[in-house]
Amino acid sequence: MPETLSVELAYGRTGLTVELPSERTTVVAPAHPPAAPDSAAALRRALAEPVAGPPLRERVRAGQRIAVSLCDATRPQPREAMVRALLAELEGIATREDFTLLVATGTHRGNTDSELRAMLGDELVETMRIINHDCRDPEVLCPLGTFGDGVPVSLNRHWAEADVRITTGFVEPHFFAGFSGGPKLVAPGLAGLDTVLTLHDAARIASPQATWAVCEGNPVHDDVRAIAAGTGVDFAFDVVLNREQRIVEAFGGDLLPMHAAAREVVRELSMQPVPQRYDVVVTTNSGYPLDQNVYQAVKGMTAAATVVKPGGLIICAAECSDGFPDHGSFREVLASEPTPEALLRTISGRTETVPDQWQVQILARVLATARVGVHTTHLTDAQLRTAHLYRVDDIATAVAEELAARGPQARVCVLPEGPQTIPYVEG
Repeated sequence: MPETLSVELAYGRTGLTVELPSERTTVVAPAHPPAAPDSAAALRRALAEPVAGPPLRERVRAGQRIAVSLCDATRPQPREAMVRALLAELEGIATREDFTLLVATGTHRGNTDSELRAMLGDELVETMRIINHDCRDPEVLCPLGTFGDGVPVSLNRHWAEADVRITTGFVEPHFFAGFSGGPKLVAPGLAGLDTVLTLHDAARIASPQATWAVCEGNPVHDDVRAIAAGTGVDFAFDVVLNREQRIVEAFGGDLLPMHAAAREVVRELSMQPVPQRYDVVVTTNSGYPLDQNVYQAVKGMTAAATVVKPGGLIICAAECSDGFPDHGSFREVLASEPTPEALLRTISGRTETVPDQWQVQILARVLATARVGVHTTHLTDAQLRTAHLYRVDDIATAVAEELAARGPQARVCVLPEGPQTIPYVEG
């Protein structure tokens, strides 16, 4: 029997171990830096010793209204620790009554009370004002004009009318916006639907520059930066996380230089060269909370697509406890055409952007070059096939069958942490 290699995949909350042929398997993982020895101190230091601009305490005056933008429940941001750092740093200047915490949902659903408690802890939920942004509610939107390349911008009124605006997030590679964090916590995070649809239109998403780890020259991120800079952010606060989702480094200060510094650290940790493309790529969506649904799992599939051979096989291990999900338009748009090629033609031919079409456009682009199977605990094969995917019950067996069909030279690549690692072919 050929020797096997045990690979631990990030899957749900528990992980998943697969056995793959050792001589034919390449495992590509990000660097694994240790967590900061004192994460609370690292957070406070980022506020007191920013990358650029004055410390946070010098930017806030007593009595000012403070709006704080937070990631929603699909992201592993350490929100409670970051909010508590803000409160501690501004003690004696601001009280909890001065703060409004805004969950930057973009087009996602609002987070439930139980999700908010998991994100922020019971004590903060019970003592602070927390609002889920709703991009479809005109009553909470404030029109602010046109920014970037013709983007009509409306932002959450609580944010736009605050005296002090603070973004908080975490930075990781993003499959079409370059990197997460920073200005994305303004738009699309707190933007109105028209703003989001423009930022995610077919032409922007189709750009070769709208991809992993590219910001400048990326039409999506160029406009995201223009909106944040044009509408104003008073302080930005981001962290870099390791595989245990613990804080490695924290960054604070003026928005754009802060984000640039953070993403250079992430680039060094996550971008990994490989010598070739592979017949099979096994990927994940980094486990919980990122692999809650198929919509989010497109990121892991897209990471795999960077190194799969044309006509190859991608297997994505994503728990999908939230299904496709059923809210939003993703599932409906994905099932609206019989083939990925037809989806791409329809999307590129539209004069108006449909909600969630960008995720469908990117998945269809992957599916036009490779087959994609999904190992999931919560979706059936019939459900997945309506989305041009199929169910993989046993990853090791599926890999063995594909390698056997492709011959002795066939090789498999594994991204055990999915989009936390962005592989690229050297040269």
